[in-house]
This record gives sequence, C-alpha cells and structure tokens, in this order.
Amino acid sequence: MNILVIVAHPELTTSRANKALLQGLNKNRENIHIHKLYELYPDWNIDTEKEQALLLQHDRVVLQFPFYWYSCPPLLKKWFDDVMKPGWAYGPGGNRLIGKEFLIATTTGGTDNSYRSGGDNQFTISELLRPIERTITKCSGVYLPAFVSYAVDASTDEWLEQEAIRYAEHIQTPMPVLAH
Repeated sequence: MNILVIVAHPELTTSRANKALLQGLNKNRENIHIHKLYELYPDWNIDTEKEQALLLQHDRVVLQFPFYWYSCPPLLKKWFDDVMKPGWAYGPGGNRLIGKEFLIATTTGGTDNSYRSGGDNQFTISELLRPIERTITKCSGVYLPAFVSYAVDASTDEWLEQEAIRYAEHIQTPMPVLAH
C-alpha cells in the first residue's frame, strides 16, 4: 500500500510532537511519501494539478496536523478548497477519489478526558473532526479511524517515541471502514 502523509503544520520545526511522529515514519518509509504543505507552499499558491496527481498515485492519504481552535491549520483548509474541486473530486464527473482511503492524524494539547461530552471542550474529538470527515465522504473517499495523540504539550520524549511507533503502525494497518 502506498501512503501519502500530508503534513500541515505551520511551525513544524518547533513542534516536538509532530516532529516525533514524522521521525517514527522515517524508520518505516518504504511505502510512505511525506508531503509538507507549509514547506512546499510558503506563498500559499497550491499546485492543484500536482496535488491531485499525488492523491491518485497513493492508496491511503493521511492528513497530519496539530488540532487547534477545533479545526485544521488554514493552509490545509485552503488545500481542500483548491484540490477537492467539483467535477474532479465530487459532483458531476467528480469521481477521482472513489474508494480512496483517508485518515486524520492529529495532536492536541488537551487530555483525552477534555474531549468528551461534559469535558472542557464539550465534544468528542470525533465530533469535532466531523467537517473534515464529511468533506472526505462528500468526495466518495473512505474515512478511516483517526489517530490522535492527546496532551502532547505535557508529554515526555519517551512517550512521544512510543506514540511515533503507534502512529506508524496505525497508518499502515488495514482498517475497517467507519459506518456513516
């Protein structure tokens, strides 16, 4: 399985957690292509055709980003707007992503308990990721279970190393499709 990891972190060089996750992938890179949006598009001029071609070349697409303000970083949102075009990804003639597997890999500063009904954030992480899930399913993609690392701000280097192993295993494992 060919895996495309789209990394959307505006400050990746200073991120302990997201850098650790990527280092874990570097040990298992035979079938993994890492694609860093903020490095590739510092001017925010996304090459739509290049991005669409990359999607078609891979079996599974991982969207890796820090979860802040209950969403993804703005360049990833722009990537969705520019790449997931009507007539290409959805709508009449928009059938290019039918059956393509997608999953979210995200990091949070909050604990898993804060992402529960009645927790500090009032909603589960699955509920908060629903707009991205629907974007993927609108494009006839297959939405797979997300990978979430909670409380990364307070984590130790050893814990991050273990999360990196868990991450590499998660994104390479065949998974059941989530019911909608």
